[in-house]
Amino acid sequence: MRVVIQRVLEAQVRIDGYLHAEIKKGLLLFIGIEDSDSGNDIDYLVNKIYNLRIFSDPNGKMNLNLKDTEGEILVISQFTLHARTKKGNRPSFIKAAKPKYAIPLYNDFCAELETLLQKQIQTGEFGADMKVSLINDGPVTILMDSKEKQ
Repeated sequence: MRVVIQRVLEAQVRIDGYLHAEIKKGLLLFIGIEDSDSGNDIDYLVNKIYNLRIFSDPNGKMNLNLKDTEGEILVISQFTLHARTKKGNRPSFIKAAKPKYAIPLYNDFCAELETLLQKQIQTGEFGADMKVSLINDGPVTILMDSKEKQ
């Protein structure tokens, strides 16, 4: 499971021209699920994201986490995070999980985040053609992969 984490001042997702979800200060998460992912991957990433100290304290140091700042979360499914580009010029998505397997994991990931934060998070729509806009704060962008626990 891969997650691109972006610290944002605001973010929103539109589907078919309509505003679907939006947040103010917090984290925009793009999540890619592969066919070998499981609940263990969810647990690992949710706990890392929840405790990740990437928000500035009063001294300008990144010492605060999402809970400390009462930040919001917007989660967007993005199978293209598992693109293989080794051969040729057309990406292969063979490692990306099929919707039948990925949707329950995506929903579990979102539910576990909500449980930890004790508040509702915002989401895109799995499989939809989404238009995502954001104002990256910093910019701060971090990539996490549950298969590379270092």
